[in-house]
Amino acid sequence: MQIQINTDHHIEGHEALAAWATGEVKSGLSRFSASVTRVEVHLSDENGHKSGPDDKRCVMEARVHGRQPLAVTHNAPSLYLTVTGATEKLSRLIDSTLGRAARPAALPEPLNQN
Repeated sequence: MQIQINTDHHIEGHEALAAWATGEVKSGLSRFSASVTRVEVHLSDENGHKSGPDDKRCVMEARVHGRQPLAVTHNAPSLYLTVTGATEKLSRLIDSTLGRAARPAALPEPLNQN
């Protein structure tokens, strides 16, 4: 699974943040490593240099083999909470998407012949 971290111009994209975010995404999505080929993480500060509640944003897009990309967004007061929250949301989305595909199609109920 390839992970790419992107930041806007209001966030310092230093190596420690990128390394931590990469590790968080890898561990949070590890059970899907056979299905997920790439995850793009976009971190942004919606208010720029001003502070505000939940002004940090993380958008994650996962490329799942043989499927359309899946994306989630999470806002929080810190970058670390946005990455953690988005990873949890993406994990649930991938799980439900792959789980739906693995279930057999429901057969129609037989008509009552009374």
